[in-house]
Amino acid sequence: MRYVLALDQGTTSSRAILFDERGTPQTVAQREFRQIFPQPGWVEHDAKEILQTQRAVAREALRNSAISLKDLMAIGITNQRETTIVWDRQSGEPIANAIVWQDRRTAPQCEELKQVGAESLVRERTGLVVDPYFSATKLEWLLANRPGAAELLRRGRLRVNSTRSFSSIVATRWLTYSLPLSA
Repeated sequence: MRYVLALDQGTTSSRAILFDERGTPQTVAQREFRQIFPQPGWVEHDAKEILQTQRAVAREALRNSAISLKDLMAIGITNQRETTIVWDRQSGEPIANAIVWQDRRTAPQCEELKQVGAESLVRERTGLVVDPYFSATKLEWLLANRPGAAELLRRGRLRVNSTRSFSSIVATRWLTYSLPLSA
């Protein structure tokens, strides 16, 4: 029988579910991670903790199932989407906590963009509304407020990902560097 490993990187926990080829869940593993609230309206996550918990639940689900890795035909990823993770391409390390999709710290910048008439341009070019939910103003905030971020950008080393693409990077790294899972 063949299996699919689903990685669910949610807002409050990481989960892994192993499904058989008929879509029947075989095993589930889940771990919560910290919610960080530096100020009212601000919500952050530790990107390394996201990686650690996602890797741990994937290993746990596979270990608990006792399947052979050759029977794993795919890995699917679902996640919290617009949480923004900024990291150094050279070191692979996050340069700050992830700013979660719920975070409202950039609401003033979004209001300013609306007041100067940028909302129609943003919608025309991206199909999105101007809102702190999305990553652009989060990146702007990090560049202005995180020491060293602008320099990393200038040097071509700054990378910005939502958890969607970060989860893909994590899954790729995990498959490439973390197998075998029996350890």
